[in-house]
Amino acid sequence: MGFECVTRTHVGLRRKVNEDSLLECTERGLWAVADGMGGHEAGEVASAMVVEALAGLPITSNLEADTANAVSAMIRVNQELIVLARSDIHPRTIGSTVVGLIIRDGQYRCFWAGDSRAYRVRSGVIRQLTRDHSLVQELVEAGMIAPDEAHNHPNANVITRAVGAAETLIVDTVGGDARPGDQFLLASDGLTRLVDDGEMRDEMAEFEPSEAAGKLLDAVLVRGAPDNVSLIIIKVV
Repeated sequence: MGFECVTRTHVGLRRKVNEDSLLECTERGLWAVADGMGGHEAGEVASAMVVEALAGLPITSNLEADTANAVSAMIRVNQELIVLARSDIHPRTIGSTVVGLIIRDGQYRCFWAGDSRAYRVRSGVIRQLTRDHSLVQELVEAGMIAPDEAHNHPNANVITRAVGAAETLIVDTVGGDARPGDQFLLASDGLTRLVDDGEMRDEMAEFEPSEAAGKLLDAVLVRGAPDNVSLIIIKVV
């Protein structure tokens, strides 16, 4: 089983610093997107720490062990970020969302904390693999707002979980089979807030990963790109 992979990241049109970080280890079957928060370059530091910890993981042939190692690494970085934040003259939250993907022998595992997302496109059908850790997602699930109200909700940027946000970090995981022809998309909310699932599906179903990634990034820029935007497309071949 092999992979085609393409990455894109852009500071956007309103931010001065790109606080997103990407991990692309295609030869190891490991990818991740981290979206930092904290301002004044703190978010950039946090997302870089997340990616560096994942890049340093030992990779085995055991998918469950690799997933457990990734989760443990995120918990370790969580504690490091809390210590870093407390050492500042003005204590604050320094954190990062993360969404990661591991593929081994026809199986995948996603792990995540926050609202960066993973999708799979198979036979022209897109499926969101992750569930946002966000206030608006909780409101949707409680029936307090409709799903189509989530994007424009005034609290759309409020996340309820991130690496570095609280003493205890729970990293969610999900898995399934990975087949030739499947495409996986990892993305920060800079993409998913401006491009809906149907548009992502259409671009990925019609075009090869490199062209699809470019078209998705262009769509965000045309729509004003108020945030950093990052994405990784992985095609199983």
